[in-house]
Amino acid sequence: MWHTTPGMEVRDAVEADAGRLAALTDAPRDVMRNLVHDRTVRVAEADDEIVGFVSYDARERTVHVTQLEGDPDTFERLFEEPVGFARSEGMSVELLAPDDEPDLQEAARAVGFEEVGSGPHFEGTPTTRFRLE
Repeated sequence: MWHTTPGMEVRDAVEADAGRLAALTDAPRDVMRNLVHDRTVRVAEADDEIVGFVSYDARERTVHVTQLEGDPDTFERLFEEPVGFARSEGMSVELLAPDDEPDLQEAARAVGFEEVGSGPHFEGTPTTRFRLE
């Protein structure tokens, strides 16, 4: 079972968070700044430090989790954000989880996602498609 980091708060991401998000993902700061503007992004903070984040968008009656990064102890709590939005809107949630990220896949199963098949390869890494109705 996953445990939430004590004292963790979840909030909307702001442009000033782009540097820390870039550090969590090894992506350029500009890419993370665009992510904050183009998607819904929620960050998890503990002791005034960003320890994880989730990004998602909604289209065609489905909320798509586009990225979940950081400390695996934040994953279940961060999943509450897109799942809660989807439930309030009567939508499903989908996630493509890289096969080399077992912590992410385990957290998805823990919150009720079910494997529904294989997904595309990203940078040569196979993914598994998860869905929550």
